[in-house]
Amino acid sequence: MADWASTHRLWEKWASNNVGFSGEPLKAALLLHYDPNGPSRLLSVIAEQEGTNLKAIDLHPFLDFVKRNNLQKEFFFIGSSQYLVTSIHEHWFCARSVNASIPGGEGVIVMQIGAFLLVAMYEGSIGSASRAMVAADQFAWQLGRKNH
Repeated sequence: MADWASTHRLWEKWASNNVGFSGEPLKAALLLHYDPNGPSRLLSVIAEQEGTNLKAIDLHPFLDFVKRNNLQKEFFFIGSSQYLVTSIHEHWFCARSVNASIPGGEGVIVMQIGAFLLVAMYEGSIGSASRAMVAADQFAWQLGRKNH
């Protein structure tokens, strides 16, 4: 695993170019420490976040959902948004909000990158989802490159 300072620098650069409210592909993003085999008292915590102000306790139900790996049969929450998984892949999944307040909807892409979960949140539909996926994949590639 790359040292924390280089991971933090990578996050700062990536988030400044991809997370925001004016034309950026993501409205918010979280980088969570994630060890699915760790004891429950050491639940994952927020490593970085941009565009949101969640606390670790807010994410415990989401992390439990990921750990259960019952992605197709349950809803999950991130903050006040409830999501339904729409697409599952080897190291990532996509979900759409079922209680979005904006007309175009909201979605999230969750990627496992080594000992991290990247949670990339976006507003909109197919075009927005594509831009969000490019941004998330770019971070995953850069972090993976630093780790090898």
